Amino acid sequence: MRPRKVPLRKCVACQEMMPKKELIRIVRTPAEEVQIDLTGKKAGRGAYLCGKVSCFKLAKKTKALDRALKQHVGEHIYDQLEQDFAAVEEQFIAGKELVSDEAE
Repeated sequence: MRPRKVPLRKCVACQEMMPKKELIRIVRTPAEEVQIDLTGKKAGRGAYLCGKVSCFKLAKKTKALDRALKQHVGEHIYDQLEQDFAAVEEQFIAGKELVSDEAE
């Protein structure tokens, strides 16, 4: 039996290819809202970021999310995302460690 193919995605900030489960998805919903999608299943256009605050800051500086989501992302949205990002970072890291434990 062949091993399953792991879907890869690219971080919009550092341009590094990583497994989809190791990245955080930022989604522009059909209602034009920008939010963090930890499930990876929300409807809308998505962009992926590493779970590092440095990558988020780089994406903010270079406006990588604006390009990836094909919509202007305002400063207040970046500020809200930064707060959300810091809040979910620990949860995301814990989930990532759980997935790596299951793989072994």
